[in-house]
Amino acid sequence: MKYFDKRFSRRNFLKAGAGLGALAAFGRPGEAFATTAGDYKALVCIYLAGGCDGNNMIIPLDAARYGSYASARTALAIPMSKLGSTSFTHQGMPYAFHYGLPKLHARYQQGRVAMALNTGNLLEPLTRYDFLHNTKQVPSNLFSHSDQMVQIQMGGVPREDATGWGGRLLDCVSAGNKSLGGISTASSAPFICSLNDSGNVVPPGTNLNLAGLNLWPSSASLNRRQAIVGLLSFDGGSLLRAAANKAFAEGMQLGTDLAAASTSTPLATTFPQTTLGKQLKLIASLMQLRAGQGPGRQVFIATLGGFDTHSGQDWQQWDLFLELDAALDAFHTCVENDLHLGSQVTSFSLADFGRTLQSNGLGSDHAWGNHQFVIGGAVHGGLYGQMPNFQLSGPDDANTRGVWIPQQSTEQFAFTLGRWFGASDDELAWAFPSVEKFTAQDLGFMG
Repeated sequence: MKYFDKRFSRRNFLKAGAGLGALAAFGRPGEAFATTAGDYKALVCIYLAGGCDGNNMIIPLDAARYGSYASARTALAIPMSKLGSTSFTHQGMPYAFHYGLPKLHARYQQGRVAMALNTGNLLEPLTRYDFLHNTKQVPSNLFSHSDQMVQIQMGGVPREDATGWGGRLLDCVSAGNKSLGGISTASSAPFICSLNDSGNVVPPGTNLNLAGLNLWPSSASLNRRQAIVGLLSFDGGSLLRAAANKAFAEGMQLGTDLAAASTSTPLATTFPQTTLGKQLKLIASLMQLRAGQGPGRQVFIATLGGFDTHSGQDWQQWDLFLELDAALDAFHTCVENDLHLGSQVTSFSLADFGRTLQSNGLGSDHAWGNHQFVIGGAVHGGLYGQMPNFQLSGPDDANTRGVWIPQQSTEQFAFTLGRWFGASDDELAWAFPSVEKFTAQDLGFMG
């Protein structure tokens, strides 16, 4: 409860002020501060489950750094001969995306992709000396899939209120239709949990309509529905029953929304029939429905698994990147051409952690800092932050295997997206309390 009180005093009284303005704040968080007409935005997290190897997602091609990269990676190093078609120049220095990401490369060349380099879970700025000599705090249970997955979706910092940073951003703004506010298209995800709501899980093909409500004439179905709604208003003073009734009612509304989405104007863009392609097509259809309702915000998380590449990484990552590349390109083509929301939708990657620069012989192992992409019409394209120096046991290495100590925190990354999403600096300070420890809170990749 203390987290709600902290947010209430910060947001509702600093922003709403005293008197009648403050009285309005006693509604649903964000409700009193509605977005302006036509103001719709969505954030779409593409979660690369298992810990994506960012070292092979983007590669420096200058002789010195590529030589260090190839020497440490040995069999995992991508040959120069495969990188010509996805190469580019940033500030006079040559780089390349993985050869399985040609469409991401094309969008980067158009200025619509940013890469946040060496980003990860941090409690405060950290050096190799700090880490090895325990002079500063570090995130708990580093290199653990389950712990780091939860932490990066919470904002890089464990939280007592169990909220995710996507959910907290919904707390900061007016989401509008609550059933369509925070949605995961795979499984339960901390990312979409807000103070008041755990979000909804809606896998592709889901039908949440209640049985027995397809009677003819339609008035008979309406009568049954109204009867159910009436029953849900009786809780007998039981908090448990009230919570169950509330969840049931919200589920009914979500079922109605999903049915409406299925009958909306068909999307012209063809999506790949892959795990991620189906999820992103569903997200696009839910955006189409929600954006048509007026001002508001949505946060989504889609998941692509298989990135825990301790072995078989060369072919497995290539295969996963091809799926990721095709699905992302179809999604943003749809957002731009079908939905006409190109500058109002931003997608980005997260993963459990990065992976070791040094190969284990067949693949890579659990590490820490990683590179994340950001895509959309409001993105300021380019590279943000610095590449690690590719020196084993060097100043960026947490041990001896190329486990990169992040130079940019997950909270800085989230803060940058949250400011674009419409949260004020006061709200962002509540949502991401550790960000004040970093000199640059906004990384600069959003308009």
